[in-house]
Amino acid sequence: MADRAPVLRIITSAARDSLKPLGLAQMGRSRLWIDDHGWWLGVVEFTPPRLSGSGLYVGAMWLWHDVDHLTFHVDTIRVGSELFRTEDQFTPLALELSRQAAANVTALREKFPALPEVARYLTSKPARGGSLWDSFDSGIAAALVSDPDTARDRFERVLREDALAPWMVDAQEKARELHAIAADRDTVTAWVTRAVASCRSKLGLEARAVDDQLTDPLG
Repeated sequence: MADRAPVLRIITSAARDSLKPLGLAQMGRSRLWIDDHGWWLGVVEFTPPRLSGSGLYVGAMWLWHDVDHLTFHVDTIRVGSELFRTEDQFTPLALELSRQAAANVTALREKFPALPEVARYLTSKPARGGSLWDSFDSGIAAALVSDPDTARDRFERVLREDALAPWMVDAQEKARELHAIAADRDTVTAWVTRAVASCRSKLGLEARAVDDQLTDPLG
């Protein structure tokens, strides 16, 4: 197996050229870069394949999930792995991956410029059986834009799922709480603000006030 050290160095250099000018930050010395929008993140991962090299994922993460790891709630691109053979061979491949990442980060920003667009996207997705998180996310977004009927409907879908794992029980407890307050936008906003602050802390991100982003129609 090829040495992974030059792979990370080449990927990091390419990402700095394409992503840093857009304002993205590298997570430590990892293959992960984030586009920080306060209550949500654009996430770029130069994914390691089984052999040395890299693929690419770009997507969005809603921080109201309050978890301690980066994840993808909306994927916008997945690119298969490019294998590392030599530095000369891999460098242009890494540069192309980083350019694709930058283009998709820009597309993600245009897709989700503010909360109303996020709410429209999430609530317009067709209901699918077993899509607990789709219903959970669209319920929160609907409540935040003062659409309590849609919010309650989505939370009720979450509650109808069979809770087969502890994480599902936890999600249903949150959905039940949010269902009860869905008509009170200020209370929902306060709930989401606390969840986002907790998630940011768990991820090691600096504290940021997000209240205005969740109440201002311009985000």
